[in-house]
Amino acid sequence: MAKQPLHRFVCQSCGAVYPKWSGKCEACHEWNTIVEETVEPTASRASKSKRRLTFSGLEGSAEPPARIGTSIAELDRVLGGGLVPASVVLVGGDPGIGKSTLLLQTACRLSATGQKVIYISGEEAIEQIRMRARRLELHAPTLELAASINVSDIAATLETDTPPGLVIIDSIQTMWLDTIESAPGSVAQVRACAFELIRLAKKRGFALILVGHVTKEGGLAGPRVMEHMVDAVMYFEGDRGHQFRILRAAKNRFGATDEIGVFAMTDRGLVEVPNPSALFLAERHGNIAGSAVFAGLEGTRPVLLEVQALLSPKASDGSPRRAVVGWDTGRLSMLLAVLEARCGLKLAGMDVYLNFAGGLRVTEPAADLAAAAAIISAATGQPTSAGSVFFGEIGLSGEIRQVPQSDLRLREAQKLGFTTAVSPRRVARGAARTKPPAGLELQELGHLSSLVAAMGGNGTREPEED
Repeated sequence: MAKQPLHRFVCQSCGAVYPKWSGKCEACHEWNTIVEETVEPTASRASKSKRRLTFSGLEGSAEPPARIGTSIAELDRVLGGGLVPASVVLVGGDPGIGKSTLLLQTACRLSATGQKVIYISGEEAIEQIRMRARRLELHAPTLELAASINVSDIAATLETDTPPGLVIIDSIQTMWLDTIESAPGSVAQVRACAFELIRLAKKRGFALILVGHVTKEGGLAGPRVMEHMVDAVMYFEGDRGHQFRILRAAKNRFGATDEIGVFAMTDRGLVEVPNPSALFLAERHGNIAGSAVFAGLEGTRPVLLEVQALLSPKASDGSPRRAVVGWDTGRLSMLLAVLEARCGLKLAGMDVYLNFAGGLRVTEPAADLAAAAAIISAATGQPTSAGSVFFGEIGLSGEIRQVPQSDLRLREAQKLGFTTAVSPRRVARGAARTKPPAGLELQELGHLSSLVAAMGGNGTREPEED
C-alpha cells in the first residue's frame, strides 16, 4: 500500500516545524509566517551493495588546491585569500545594498583573467544584467549569463559542460526544484535547491556563490540549516544612507571569521577602500566635547572610528532615553551604571545618545573605554585631545581590562598621526609593558575614575595597583 503524503507546517522565517497551523511562530515570534508544506514519502529499500570506507591519514601527499583570486583585494581579504575550488559561499544583505553589484564586478574581473564564470539570475532577465553592466562600465565578453529558476535545468547544464571556475546563483530564494511541492522561497525549496547545487559544486570542483535574502531582523531568510551547509557566510552591512559598505565574514572554513572588507558605493559600483580608518575619520572635527577616537580591530584589520556622545536633560518625567547607533544598547546601559556607581558621574536625569560614525557596527568590548571617554567629555564639556585614541574593556567595578592585539591598534594610530594612546594597564605586577611605536605616547589607566578625574569630572579617584 502506497504511503500517503505527510503534511507539516513550517515557519518561512526561521524553519521551525509545527504539527498544526498557528498565527505566530514561537521560535522567532514572527506573525503569519507558518505555511503548510507537503512531504512526499520515500520508499524504503535495502542497499544492494555495502562498500567499506577507505580511510586516509591527516598528512596527505597532495598539495592543497590553489585559491582563485577575484582581483578585488577587499573581497579576497574576507574570503581568506581568494575563492577555494569546490567551496560554497553564501552572501546575504539588505535589498539594494550592493550584493548583485559586487558579484557582477567579481564575475567580470575573473572572466577577464581567463576563468570560465557562469552567472545565473533568477530575479533579472539577461538584458537587465547587461544594462547594469553597461551602467557600471563593465566589459567581459567571455562571461556566460543565464536566467533560470529551475534547478533541474541548471544541474543538467553543469553536469555535462566543462566545469567552470565559478558559478554565481542570484538568488537561492528564487530557485525551484520540481520534485518539491512548495513555492520558490519556502523552507523546503531553499533547503533542497541549496543541497543540490552544493552537491554539484563538490562533485565538479567549481566554486559556488549563493545570494541569500535577509529578514527584517538582518538574518538570512529560510532555514538556518543552510548556513551549516555552506563553507563561508558573508553579510553586507551598512546603511544605504551612507556611502560605505562593510562585507563581514560570519563563518569561514578557510579563513578568519569577523574579517571585514570595506567598500564605497559610487555611480560606477563598489570601490575598494584600502585604508578605511582615514575615511572614517575624514569628517572628524577636533576640540568638540563628546567625541573620542576608538582604535578597534575587525578580524585582523585595525580600524579607527569616531565615537560621538550627546547628553541632554530628559524631556519628561519618564525614564531617560538611551539611543545607540552602531553599538549594543545593553553595553551602554552597563557603562552608564558604572560611571554613576563607581565614578560619581550623575547621568540619571540625562538622555544619552551614542553614535559610532561611518556606519560600521562595533561588537568588541574594547570599545568601552572610547565610549566612556566620549560620554565623560560630553558630561564635563571638556573635549578629548585631538591626537588621542582609546581602547580597553571596562568591568563592573570600573577596572579597565586588557584587550587583544594592542600592537596592531597602536601601529594604526601612529600611522594616522595620533600622538597619544589611552589603554589598559599591564595585566599583572612585573609584566612587560607594551612598547608603543616611535612618536606615540602610551597612557595606561587601571580604573575608569582616573579618566573621569583627568577630564574634570567629580569622581573620586580610586587607588590603583602598582
